[in-house]
Amino acid sequence: MKFGIFANLARPGKLEDFTKALEEAREQAVYCDKVGFDSIWYTEHHFGHEGYELIPNPILMGADIAARTKNIRIGQAANIITFWHPLRLAEDIALLDQLSGGRVDVGIGRGLYGREAMNLNQLANPKDQEQNRALFEETYEILLKAWSERFFSHKGAFYNFPTPGLQWKHPLSPPSEDFMDMEKGEITKMSIIPTTHQRPHPPIWQVIDSPRSIKWAAENQVNGIFWMPTVKELKKRFELYRDTLSEAKGVPVELGEGISLVRDVYVADTMEEARRDAEEAVLHTYRWICHWRGLGNMLDPGEELKPGTELSYEFLHSRNLLFGTPDYVAEKIQELKEELNLKQLLLWTNHGSLSHEKIMRSTKLFAEEVMPKFKKDISLHV
Repeated sequence: MKFGIFANLARPGKLEDFTKALEEAREQAVYCDKVGFDSIWYTEHHFGHEGYELIPNPILMGADIAARTKNIRIGQAANIITFWHPLRLAEDIALLDQLSGGRVDVGIGRGLYGREAMNLNQLANPKDQEQNRALFEETYEILLKAWSERFFSHKGAFYNFPTPGLQWKHPLSPPSEDFMDMEKGEITKMSIIPTTHQRPHPPIWQVIDSPRSIKWAAENQVNGIFWMPTVKELKKRFELYRDTLSEAKGVPVELGEGISLVRDVYVADTMEEARRDAEEAVLHTYRWICHWRGLGNMLDPGEELKPGTELSYEFLHSRNLLFGTPDYVAEKIQELKEELNLKQLLLWTNHGSLSHEKIMRSTKLFAEEVMPKFKKDISLHV
C-alpha cells in the first residue's frame, strides 16, 4: 500500500508567519522523504486572506521541495487548470518533471470558489457548470497534446494554437513541413520545451466527487482522488469508477485501481490525546469547507441528515476521521483495504490551528507505528 501527504498548508490568522510556514512544510517533506512516504501533494488556492489555504502555486512549491528531496513523488491536488493558460501550465509541469527527475504526479481540478475563478478566469465561473466543464475538458486535451506530440495544433471553443497567420523565418530555424505551411511561410504546429521526463507524460489525477466527474475521469483513464464520504458511500463511488474504467479499457479492472483517498489523520498515544490535540483544528477546517459543501457529503447511502444536526467531532470521527492511537488508525486503514481495496492513502495532517510540533509528532507516530503494518519493506532512516 502507498502512503502520501496531502499538504493543504494552513495558518489561519497568522499570515505574517508565512516564511515560517514554508520552513515547516520543508521540514515535513524532507522527513517524509527519508522515512518512506511515497508522495506529497500541494494544493492550489488564491486570495485566502483568512489563512486556511496558503499555496497559490503547487508547481512552484513542488520545485522547492524537489530540490530538497530524493525519492518522494511530488503531486498537485490539484492544479486548477481552468485558471491557467494551458501552454504555460504544460511547460511548467514539464519543467518540474525534469527538475525532479521524473517524480511528478499531475493533479487537475475545475475549481470551486467563485472568488478565485472570477478574478483569474471568468470563463471558469463555477456558477456556469457547463462552460466550466467545457473549459476544463479543452484545457486537458491541450495538455495531453503538448506533452505527447512533438508538434501539435489545436482548434477549439476557447483556444486556437498556433495563432493563425503567424509567419516564421529565422536562419537558425530551418523551415519544415513538420510545423509550417511551406507556401505561406506560416506556422501550423508548435512544440513545448522541455518535454516531460516521464513519457508520454506524468501520471494524471483528478480530484473527483460527483458521479459525472467520476465517470469522466474513468472514461478518460484519469486516476481519481476522493476525499470526504463514509466507507459505505465511497464504495458506491469506487464501484462506479471501476465499472466505467473497465468499459473504457475493454478489460475488467479491480476495485481500487487508479484511486487515491484523502483522509484526515492524527495519531497520538491515546484516543483522548488525539481528540484533545486536534479536535478544534479539524473542526476549523470543516467549518471552512462545509460552508460550501454542507454535511450531506458525509452521510451513508440512504441516510438523511437529521434536523438540527451540527458539525461536531462526534459526527466526523465515526465517519471519516483517522484520529486516535496507532492501533486504531491501523484498524481503520485495514477497513479501507478490505472494503475498498484501497491502494493509496493520502494523509491530511496540516489542519488549521494545529501546531507544527504536533503535526510532526503525529506524522512520526504514523511512520513508525502504522505505516510498517502496510509497507513491510519500509526502513526508517531518521
